[in-house]
Amino acid sequence: MLRTAGLTKRFGGLTAVDDVDFELSDGELCSLIGPNGAGKTTFFNLLTGALEPTEGSIHLQGTEITGTPPHAVAQLGVHRSYQITNVFPTSTVLENVRIAAQAHGEDSFRAWRNVNSFEPYLEEAHAILERVGLADDAETMASTLSHGEKRQLEVGVALAGDPDVLLLDEPNAGVSSESVDRVIDLIEDVATDHAVLLVEHNMDIVMNVSDRIVVLNRGAVIADGTPEEVRDDPAVQEAYLGGYEPGTLEVSG
Repeated sequence: MLRTAGLTKRFGGLTAVDDVDFELSDGELCSLIGPNGAGKTTFFNLLTGALEPTEGSIHLQGTEITGTPPHAVAQLGVHRSYQITNVFPTSTVLENVRIAAQAHGEDSFRAWRNVNSFEPYLEEAHAILERVGLADDAETMASTLSHGEKRQLEVGVALAGDPDVLLLDEPNAGVSSESVDRVIDLIEDVATDHAVLLVEHNMDIVMNVSDRIVVLNRGAVIADGTPEEVRDDPAVQEAYLGGYEPGTLEVSG
């Protein structure tokens, strides 16, 4: 589905992503973990075209997409959410998703026509809101949502256009404990019909939802395996987990 070969990104003398070979399979939920500065966000930015690699290549469905700009990568079927909530606060919940759906459709350059002209996008937006648990908030201004609800909305925006691959960057960041379960359920739901790459610091979530975990440290992959294999890996314990046991929840760094 999505594959990298020797992917490397240098910023001057700093190697942020170091010779990464990675593959995400169709229908797989893979978590990407590691300490702050490990290269996780840079890796996301490379996959989505926000950054060009110094070396290496990126392939989607067997076709090389290295150097493809972000809007074209999104049109090809790789969508992402962001670590910092990124929605239109002065638009309704429905409009946020409708605009995203339209941006991935054939009417992306006609955003300001009467929305009634774009009934298929409205239908898609309503279906997505139902899926992410915000159907009752369709006409609510996005700015009035709770932080957890904004996270749900951001996942809904990322789902618009039915991507093949969904990259989720810390979808639980800043979410209250009461909302975490809703976001976890949403992650597991979207993983039933999308390949998902998840960055998350809450290790209980990672260990419970992941089919596979990849660990980055100083830009390089130091482990790649099942949750059990990664949890028990001495190199991972030393670099990141530091004696993690179930219930510890969040690993700092």
